[in-house]
Amino acid sequence: MKEYSFRALERIVKNFPEKKLLVVGDLLLDQFIWGEVSRISPEAPVPVVWVKKEGFMPGGACNVASNLSKLGAQVSIVGMVGNDNNGRILKGLMSEKNVDVEGVVTDEERPTILKTRVIAHQQQVVRIDREDTRDFPAAGVARIKEYLRGKIKDYDGVIIEDYGKGVVTAELLKAIIPLAKRHGKIVAVDPKENHFSYYKGASVITPNHHEASKAVGFPITDEVSMVKAGDKLIKKLNLDVLLLTLGEKGMMVVQKGISPKSIPTIAQEVFDVSGAGDTVIAVYTLSMVGGGSPIVSAHIANCAAGIVVGKVGTATVERYELIERLKKETSRGEK
Repeated sequence: MKEYSFRALERIVKNFPEKKLLVVGDLLLDQFIWGEVSRISPEAPVPVVWVKKEGFMPGGACNVASNLSKLGAQVSIVGMVGNDNNGRILKGLMSEKNVDVEGVVTDEERPTILKTRVIAHQQQVVRIDREDTRDFPAAGVARIKEYLRGKIKDYDGVIIEDYGKGVVTAELLKAIIPLAKRHGKIVAVDPKENHFSYYKGASVITPNHHEASKAVGFPITDEVSMVKAGDKLIKKLNLDVLLLTLGEKGMMVVQKGISPKSIPTIAQEVFDVSGAGDTVIAVYTLSMVGGGSPIVSAHIANCAAGIVVGKVGTATVERYELIERLKKETSRGEK
């Protein structure tokens, strides 16, 4: 990254608190139960977990909003919760993180999505999912559309977080994407592999190479196939940018009419990749609305991802950490 000025990158990151982003997507509540195992149940060949502690964390689109808030941005979230205690817990957690929940719709017919993970001796024993993934009903979609029509002008950009849990529908995106673009707003999408047709007209989508491979119908095995896939998706979906995330191999930025740019990973140690994609789309979008080019924004997002994978659990990155890493990376090779 030494070809980029640290001061220029620093200005973009320091400008994050001036930006206001809207996150639309599937809201999940993650429950963690930690305990110990000392014996096998006499009732079935399963471990008996002696519970020591438990807690909740916001997941899904909420984790993207948490990342944005941690970076200092002003954030609102739109999605669905059930009329239940889990929904109240989730909204409360988001409010504690200074995320505006005015746009969260309560559905009387389905529960708040809850994923319970039982962990013993640092190993996940079982995960229990409580969810209803039918498409969000028309009345709920209409309420979200109404909220967005009244608020879109107040935001610098929109992030769509599609976990395939029913909120992000073709009908909803047919309303959101043109509305945001009419107001000159960036629309960034973290895609679900079987929903790619929904994202036509978005500014940028951020698939990993497995998702992109399924979307284009051929394997992505090298740089040539990456570029081919990127070009195909940009033309098919009328995108401005495709940010292809490649895990330990970094990223590739594909733009209309511009040579693709590969960005190698800068992760020094990898402890946990949970939530890295959420960090990438949060930091990339913030950097874009803060004046960064697609390539510069991808470099900043890549630095942020390199920080969070070095932390245990679904983590976020703070501005001071990102600035320190950018300074380190831009100074590499200098004497």
